[in-house]
Amino acid sequence: MFKYCPTCNSKNIKFVQENYFNCSDCDFIYYHNVASAVAAIIVYKGKILFTTRAQSPGIGLLDLPGGFVDPNETLEQALSREIKEELGVTINSWQYMCSQPNTYRPNKIEYRTLDSVFYSEQKSTLNFELQETEIREISWIRPEQIDFDNIAFSSIKAALKHYLEEVLYTPPTSR
Repeated sequence: MFKYCPTCNSKNIKFVQENYFNCSDCDFIYYHNVASAVAAIIVYKGKILFTTRAQSPGIGLLDLPGGFVDPNETLEQALSREIKEELGVTINSWQYMCSQPNTYRPNKIEYRTLDSVFYSEQKSTLNFELQETEIREISWIRPEQIDFDNIAFSSIKAALKHYLEEVLYTPPTSR
């Protein structure tokens, strides 16, 4: 990220423990913190809504709708905003499910993210208006038909597996 220290212009800047940049000449420190992101598992009639990515990273692969959290937003506000921007629908009822670490590399810069995943069960049909710069298409997929090799991010794969195992599956009661 830095070839030279932004304070003293020294080349003696190092990325320490994959956590912060430190200049040994002037003691400049820059913490490269994790970015917050959100994703939605939207369910209707037993099927999960997937988007097909229209841009890198993961262009052409499946994803869940969502995106980055803006300053001064809650996770839920960010998710509702992203759903409105990407899909043109309003959903304000979210159930938090889990979080998963991710590496997001849209260009030459690597972002570490923490993806917070929520789900929402819809009772009626949604009429979508896709943000085509972000989403190529949408598809409704039954849980047993999910192709995990066609999903763009490891965090989304892990969250979907968590949903299938912990939320969707209800273990039998003991006698």
